[in-house]
Amino acid sequence: MLESKFESDLGTLKVALSGDVDIYAAPELKKQLSNLIDQHKSDVVLDCIDLNYIDSTGLGVLVVSLKKAKDYGKTIRIINIKPYIRKLFSITGLEKLFLF
Repeated sequence: MLESKFESDLGTLKVALSGDVDIYAAPELKKQLSNLIDQHKSDVVLDCIDLNYIDSTGLGVLVVSLKKAKDYGKTIRIINIKPYIRKLFSITGLEKLFLF
């Protein structure tokens, strides 16, 4: 579900999301992202190339993670997102909060 790699030369944490981020997977994702952000205190790039589905609980986890990153003065950028998932960000207004 989650694979991470810190690129120290760029000061960026790359996190690859895969599969489904739903009510069942969200608590573990929240815990993992929180720990990674606390550990690296860097900008985060979420690679969603293998993300198939995200529900409102998953979107909530991303918002909480963005708040944590912003507490360190950092951002979250989302890349390789499928159009139907990107549409959820648009419908919910979250596209204004995240970098794409």
